[in-house]
Amino acid sequence: MPQLTRADFRFFHRLRVRWAEVDMQKIVFNAHYLMYFDTAITDYWRAVALPYEEAMHRLGGDLYVVKATVEFHASARMDDQIDVAMKCSRIGTSSLTFTGAIFRGDQHLISGELVYVFADPATQTSRPVPQALRDTLMGYEAGEAVAAVRVGDWATLGADARAVRTEVFVDEQQIPKDLEQDAADATAVHAVVHNRLGQAVATGRLIPTGTPGVSQVGRLAVKRVLRGGSLGRQVLQALTEAARARGDREVLLHAQSSAIGFYDRLGWQRRGPAFEEAGIPHQEMFLPL
Repeated sequence: MPQLTRADFRFFHRLRVRWAEVDMQKIVFNAHYLMYFDTAITDYWRAVALPYEEAMHRLGGDLYVVKATVEFHASARMDDQIDVAMKCSRIGTSSLTFTGAIFRGDQHLISGELVYVFADPATQTSRPVPQALRDTLMGYEAGEAVAAVRVGDWATLGADARAVRTEVFVDEQQIPKDLEQDAADATAVHAVVHNRLGQAVATGRLIPTGTPGVSQVGRLAVKRVLRGGSLGRQVLQALTEAARARGDREVLLHAQSSAIGFYDRLGWQRRGPAFEEAGIPHQEMFLPL
């Protein structure tokens, strides 16, 4: 494999080498590099906004590794921070080739190649790579957006918003359905993110507070396997822009305690003491427009 540079990749997954991954030579044991590439592939699916299991079910197949190669240029050591780069470099009739590289800073340590075949899960016989998957991967590698936000009313977006919210709030967080769904949905502004397969992957809503010029963002939900990317931020930005467009001077929200850091990083400010809502600790936060 040729020497690769960081400029050859759009996607990077950062990790730190752990004690359990080095050998008696005090360098990463060779087999762990395949684990690093496989870990990066999992994060790659998040980057392209595909909840892997659901997406493959919709596409009518699954991916099976048929070849994995690793080439060693230099070694990683314990406590190194390394970036595992990955790109879909080729899509054949039924196969997908991913090229990987591991960098310490700008130094290229390891090259890798993973070849998958798209196949029927029941028979494990190959199938043509679906056009929707092909378009998603090649679009991402070309620098295109892999998800789009739609803003609208409940009649237009309610079915998709409800599906995401039920999965996150009712099924995952065990919030009673009669608390999660309310009459405010009918008049709220809703935002839903769809990936390039048409799957709804994140949602949120904007409702009036009763104070002129102040709106409230709520029901912000992202599918569990896709959290940590940009989907929640896209929903929040779309709703904030909707509030600004209608002349609001402020938006507020009730942040679950586990999500406060997310809002902090986006410039939201805390206001007042913490409180409990639906059995979960919350903090009021606001953003001047």
